[in-house]
Amino acid sequence: MTTPTTPARPTTFAVVGSGWRSEFFLRLAQAAPDRLRAVGVVTRSAESGQPLTDRWAVPTVRTVDELVRSDRPDFVIASVPWAQMPITVRELEAAGIATLAETPPAPDLDGLRSLWNDVGAGGRVQVAEQYLLMPGHAARLALVRAGVIGEPTQVQLSSTHMYHAVSLIRGLLGVDMDEVVVNARSFTAPLVDPLSFGGWDTDATPQPRANVLATLDFGGRSALYDFSDNQWWNPLRARRIVVRGSIGEIVDDAVTRMVDPTSPVTSPLSYRRRGVDMNLEGVDLDTVSFDGQVVYRNAWAGTRMSEDDIAVAQILADTGAWARGEGPEPYPLAQACQDHAIALAMGTSAATGTDVRVAKEVWA
Repeated sequence: MTTPTTPARPTTFAVVGSGWRSEFFLRLAQAAPDRLRAVGVVTRSAESGQPLTDRWAVPTVRTVDELVRSDRPDFVIASVPWAQMPITVRELEAAGIATLAETPPAPDLDGLRSLWNDVGAGGRVQVAEQYLLMPGHAARLALVRAGVIGEPTQVQLSSTHMYHAVSLIRGLLGVDMDEVVVNARSFTAPLVDPLSFGGWDTDATPQPRANVLATLDFGGRSALYDFSDNQWWNPLRARRIVVRGSIGEIVDDAVTRMVDPTSPVTSPLSYRRRGVDMNLEGVDLDTVSFDGQVVYRNAWAGTRMSEDDIAVAQILADTGAWARGEGPEPYPLAQACQDHAIALAMGTSAATGTDVRVAKEVWA
């Protein structure tokens, strides 16, 4: 069962960057002040920092050195644009600070290799890859690791994109730095896109949207990747996941396996949610259970966080524990580099119409 631990004191963190993703972390600290505490944000100017102070009651400074001198946190989050990410990570590494980099840690393959050569040996960089910590995925992963469907052999995923999807695939299949052959194609078709990051579009009409299909061959284990533009937001494109194993499979929240030589049985993953009907415990996910056993328990109950927020909050807490020497690495830089290398291979394969092999890299 997945049961995250609660630290004796709040995890403290700071953020480099003032974009919308930075506010994501500040919002979670405000939602769980007994567990998470933001101590500062590095912004380009006092003017860009003032709205953050006004909204989230967090001080801002201009440099990493100022940040460290003022109130040294457990770790610092690099939440900057793709091109700036490796620069900021190197700066934090040079300052000797435990770092949580946003995804991806560098924009391209050469950038990943260069970053690894510069900071990989230090072991002070983790990456904020949270998808395996989302309640549903964490519950599925617990069942896979418990051997409920036997040896995992294939994942079919239509949910999130690129490195996030690869992280889910690799985690559920249990593959590490295995070589992989990628075959991807991109197809364009009309699709209404009524909801995006900017909100609802009441005048939306069908527009050309790309859909990428890719196969990943890990040599004995495989995956099918299926992602449509804006699939995270578009309510007309559902999210689906299949995990196939040697003695069964998981399809979304249904688990089928053999319980004796002639009896295939399907059981659901059951979500207990607080605040439904006459339940007065608050509005939260409580547990995910399977066949009468709790396989996931929400450590953030009482905060009313969404499932994605729960996953991000957990990786913040896990990073704090790691930085204090109280827990394992939550998501090492090498794993995130491998995720993005495979994601980049999917893009290359789709653009060229050829297979792309991802061989052993420097971080392997």
